[in-house]
Amino acid sequence: MAEVLGNRLYEFRFERELTQAALAQLVGVSRKTINTVENGVFVPSTLLALKLARALDCRVEDIFSLEEEDDDHDL
Repeated sequence: MAEVLGNRLYEFRFERELTQAALAQLVGVSRKTINTVENGVFVPSTLLALKLARALDCRVEDIFSLEEEDDDHDL
């Protein structure tokens, strides 16, 4: 089993009625960066994770979590 970074970024952003572009502007990154984090394509740096938590008024652990991924693709 491999560990992957799960995230609830979309949920927190949606609850606060922020667009990807608005959140990106708050934390100083591109809209595409927010999109790739939300979709699990990009793992954010610690600095970006902290900025996201601050902008969304929550803890990093509320947004991001370690999840186990079944790496047995032969089934």
